[in-house]
Amino acid sequence: MQKVIERILNLLAFLLTVGRPVTADEIRNTVQGYDQPSDEAFRRTFERDKDLLRSLGVPLELEYTDIWQVELGYVVPSDDYVLDDPGLTDEEQSALLFAAQAVRFGGQITDMGAIFKLGGASPTLTAGPIVADLGYDLDLLGDLFGAVTQRRIVRFSYRDRGRTTLPYGLVHRFGHWYLIGPEQGDDTVKAFRVDRMVDLHTDDVADAFERPRTFDPRTALAGVTQDPQQRTARIRFDNDVVGVAINRSRASAIIEQDGATTLVEVPIGSVQGLISWLIGFDDRALIEGPPDIRDAFLAFVEGDR
Repeated sequence: MQKVIERILNLLAFLLTVGRPVTADEIRNTVQGYDQPSDEAFRRTFERDKDLLRSLGVPLELEYTDIWQVELGYVVPSDDYVLDDPGLTDEEQSALLFAAQAVRFGGQITDMGAIFKLGGASPTLTAGPIVADLGYDLDLLGDLFGAVTQRRIVRFSYRDRGRTTLPYGLVHRFGHWYLIGPEQGDDTVKAFRVDRMVDLHTDDVADAFERPRTFDPRTALAGVTQDPQQRTARIRFDNDVVGVAINRSRASAIIEQDGATTLVEVPIGSVQGLISWLIGFDDRALIEGPPDIRDAFLAFVEGDR
């Protein structure tokens, strides 16, 4: 995989800097990583790399290499791909890449296309053992994030009552997402748990309200404590990985321990997030309860999802 990333980055850098359409033969003879021993091996490798670049959002196109329109070459139109330079330092680009690799939403790997565009992807940086699964519905979170940034009023049902809310912020706490803001006509700032919202709609009108200058999403949930009724799962880990498991789930507690395994109680932020997290332990983790969580995990790994 490391060689694939390096080759893709070399190819993208070449296409962005050469300033003209280039043929496959020129790419083979110029770009490092395309030293395959045969024409067929190069063709297969190059076809896979083209598909990968396009899947990352790179607009790889074919254009004639000269005015006689005899030969076609590959080009990445800068107007369709390159973003305005946001002025990120090397340290900021590295932090952005690390965050994109470390954070998961519902177990999904972050699309690296935007990171490539910002120049923040380095072949020397790969995802480490620390992974935060922020869970839940990525499309719904995207809609809410858009409502927050564009100051669009949102409407939804919550605890069997219709709400019209001014979305001040979106905050993740204790395994759940919260929409922070007052209801229309009320100055009281409230926290609505996203997974309890039903029939959410976002108004079309942007800039529909003013967010107070004093509002700070980092402290908006300062008074919210972990739900004492929150469910937990009982998971038995092999002793050689239990330390990692406990470090990654800070609220977990050891129930019992023997010479080979440790039974741990882990809070359930979201079922999908828990399952995505446990997949990484392979056969070194066993869910002992509750039964519905164990059944959900088995259904996932057996493909019934």
